[in-house]
Amino acid sequence: MLEKAFWIGCKEDFGDICPEFIRAVPIVKKAVSAILTVTAIGVYEARINGVRIGDFILAPGCTVYRERLQVQSYDITSLLSESNELSVTVGTGWYRGHISASSEDLQSAPCALIAELSVRYEDGTEETVRTDESWSVRKSRILFSDIYDGEVYDASLSGSEVYEVRQIAFSKDTLIPQEGEIICEQERLKPLSLIVSPNGERIIDFGQNFAGYVELSVDAPAKTRIVLSHAEILDKDGNFYTENYRKACAKLTYICREGRQSYKPHFTFYGFRYIRLDEYPDEVNLDDFTGIALYSDMERTGYMNCASPLVNQLYSNTLWSQRSNFIDIPTDCPQRDERMGWTGDAQVFAKTACYNYDVRKFFRKWMRDVCAEQLESGGITDTVPNFWKMNRSSTAWGDVIAIIPWQVYQMYGDPDILADNFDAMKKWVDFITEDSLDPYLWTCPDSEKKLWGKHYGDWLALDAPQGSYKGRTNDDFIASAFYSHSVSLLIAAGRVLGRDMSEYEALYEKIAAAFKERFSVLTTQTEHVLALHFHLTDDRETTAQNLVRMIRDNGNRLETGFVGTPYLLHVLSENGYPEVAYDLLLQEAYPSWLYEVNHGATTIWEHWDGIRDDQTLWSSDMNSYNHYAYGSVMDWIYSVAGGIRTDADCPGFERALIAPVPGKRLNWLDVSLKTAHGTIRSKWSYQGGSVRYEISTPVPARIIIDGREHSVKKGNYVFYGRA
Repeated sequence: MLEKAFWIGCKEDFGDICPEFIRAVPIVKKAVSAILTVTAIGVYEARINGVRIGDFILAPGCTVYRERLQVQSYDITSLLSESNELSVTVGTGWYRGHISASSEDLQSAPCALIAELSVRYEDGTEETVRTDESWSVRKSRILFSDIYDGEVYDASLSGSEVYEVRQIAFSKDTLIPQEGEIICEQERLKPLSLIVSPNGERIIDFGQNFAGYVELSVDAPAKTRIVLSHAEILDKDGNFYTENYRKACAKLTYICREGRQSYKPHFTFYGFRYIRLDEYPDEVNLDDFTGIALYSDMERTGYMNCASPLVNQLYSNTLWSQRSNFIDIPTDCPQRDERMGWTGDAQVFAKTACYNYDVRKFFRKWMRDVCAEQLESGGITDTVPNFWKMNRSSTAWGDVIAIIPWQVYQMYGDPDILADNFDAMKKWVDFITEDSLDPYLWTCPDSEKKLWGKHYGDWLALDAPQGSYKGRTNDDFIASAFYSHSVSLLIAAGRVLGRDMSEYEALYEKIAAAFKERFSVLTTQTEHVLALHFHLTDDRETTAQNLVRMIRDNGNRLETGFVGTPYLLHVLSENGYPEVAYDLLLQEAYPSWLYEVNHGATTIWEHWDGIRDDQTLWSSDMNSYNHYAYGSVMDWIYSVAGGIRTDADCPGFERALIAPVPGKRLNWLDVSLKTAHGTIRSKWSYQGGSVRYEISTPVPARIIIDGREHSVKKGNYVFYGRA
């Protein structure tokens, strides 16, 4: 790939200015095919005769760059004329921006471009233009661009001196074809209102927290400065609030040319609902502003509607948090100086992600990066790519290597993702086995059980001791429970792939026995949840009863964090307490999903009380209002309340299991899922003394109503059950 092209860069130091590499490409005969193959050290935007090539924003995307750098190909035949200028502007992006500041190998890399244009003519001859020293470079109008800090663009600049390029001795061994979904512009949002805050700030409200940028149009004299700041929320007094962005500047600066003009950023994105007009002409026309959502080009597959407007808003919030945080990698948040591919957040949300969108391609690409970052010991890093160079491995975070491949296999039925990740899954399990103080458990010294020690524990659980982000659930308990879970998934994957898993089957039995002996007394909600969900208790009835008692004693409210919450409603409904699950889902008092909705959330919050009843804020150091982890509740609504799941013996929905669990407090629910075999729909509603079920299935299915199973062929069905 690009074997005969050279990496090229700037001879001169342009500072923060993004360089624009240029090459004249004359076409003297009729071209029938012209393919541009290109990538860069940073992010790039290619143009031919000033026309943008392709719609991949922030190409080549985000990968583990020292091992994997994606290359894109574009058909530009229709864009060619007799005289052509091919230009490629390169920004810092993930590779060389502030996001990778802890990675010296990335930060020290020079800005570089490699490309090849192959033209085939009607007469059968071919011509190839490759990056080499025949190219030139000039300063672009992008004076500064960074993912965290935003962009500065000077449209008033009329021209730039052309400089020579230099060849750069950079490896091509890392080049790979494009694997993931490309990042595209998606929804376009018009502002709701112009606000003047108590501080006198002019603020535009788009009504929706999202990731992307603003496209602005303006009629202004040359050299007029426009400066916009971005924020997720207003403070309790109604003023613009950006403290939770920490060191991320998140600004846009545009210097106008003369007359009517439009602009949108090239090499950055923001997480925001509000913009502040720090510098702007006196007259503000809301029609001159458009918010553009940016995320990976995934196909929407899941839909949900129900009798509760609050739950419907919760669903919308979950969708928007997934969109905002699926910008090539599954990030924790899209706004502050982080935006990392946290493995724990990704694995807890993976099942919901698979229902909402077709994420096969997205996760397949990212899991290859997870494998690329795997430590020599077998440990899995907390973030992927590991820009922060955190060479540690935490339970529930590192288990992403087993959980996501299995989840993707279950939803889409493709065993290739298991084959791709099987060796890494095995290395992870073997790492835990060697890392533990005790055989058949994952235990660590007390010195490693501090906040930033071995494990994150039940992160942000509400039973956390004063001053801690970690819940009260014992680290060794969580680690050993997830150890058993990863071993069980490794066994399941091995069986699908036809491997001999007898060694790990024996290991699993020993882990389960050791766990039950060591952790026979359960004290927290999360301990009860994990013991039930991972089948690590012999007395499921008593364990479930105790969990219900704890919830009821807490006013029908949860105390769980990142580790316990995703499974909480599942273990309640699976063990005979669906009404308790519905009580938690529909709870409006803090802490709850609907508490956030009632406090104006349009995405999922990082903290249950990100905004308190008195409108004060949880904190400024770690308080994202667009953080999808707790949106994992939606997989329960799809798969349990709506009842649409894969048949355990036939992943990928070639056959289906439809077992809805209605709740009187919700009254009616309608969910659907587009699969490779067609769309499955499940709707139930309370009608007098019975429940009406309307089921549509494009595949043979087992439908379970009131515990009674109906085997059906594809088609539409109506059933009635007990209210």
